[in-house]
Amino acid sequence: MLLENKTAIIYGGGGAIGGAMARGFAAEGARVFLAGRTPATLDAVADDIRSRGGLAETARVDALDEDAVNGWVDSVAQTAGGVDVSVNLISQDAVFKPLIEMPVGDFARAMEKVARSFLLTSQAAARHMVKQGSGVILHFGGSDATNRMPGLGTVQVGCEMVEAMRRQWACELGPHSVRVLTMRTGGIPESMPDVPEMDQVKQQMVDATLLKRAVTLTDVGRVAAFLVSDHAASLTSTQINISAGALVD
Repeated sequence: MLLENKTAIIYGGGGAIGGAMARGFAAEGARVFLAGRTPATLDAVADDIRSRGGLAETARVDALDEDAVNGWVDSVAQTAGGVDVSVNLISQDAVFKPLIEMPVGDFARAMEKVARSFLLTSQAAARHMVKQGSGVILHFGGSDATNRMPGLGTVQVGCEMVEAMRRQWACELGPHSVRVLTMRTGGIPESMPDVPEMDQVKQQMVDATLLKRAVTLTDVGRVAAFLVSDHAASLTSTQINISAGALVD
């Protein structure tokens, strides 16, 4: 059990990717605390984990509310004896539009949400991790220096902002044995709507890989569990590419 006696916090734990990580962590023995704004989706993930013998708890938390985030993380740390893993997977306000046409207000609001949520959630976890001298803050998304696709608007810019924060956090938390990482994929077909209109897009994701198979949600959960475990103790301030060769480093 890679994560026995570990405590993991996941914001956006009711989503497809958040749920995959929660299941992956719980399968390796972690006690997972799922936060979000929709109790029904959080409870569905938690119930599934419990049905498999895992430990899961839920809470309605707004990741943009400083008092709510700090209060919840403090309560988790008090209940569980610490915080070992923190993952922020809340949905972002994606505005797909060429930057030359982007309304300044829309761009600013989207960037503020990214900056605020990632700073708040990382600060709340880091305070406890520094005290205990260990922990992992895991991001999901990643930087793409080879991007040639126009019209991505706030999406790739927001990912780059998170990566800049990841590098800075890693510098500041490294001396306290706290690691900061990012997982990067080339798209997860399972996480997309199951409608005929998306079939072509999903197939394009598969065709873009070298292995001719796209990453699955199970892959995400298993790799994430490894990354936040002590088996990956030498990894920090880096991206882990699990794109099946769709993104070549």
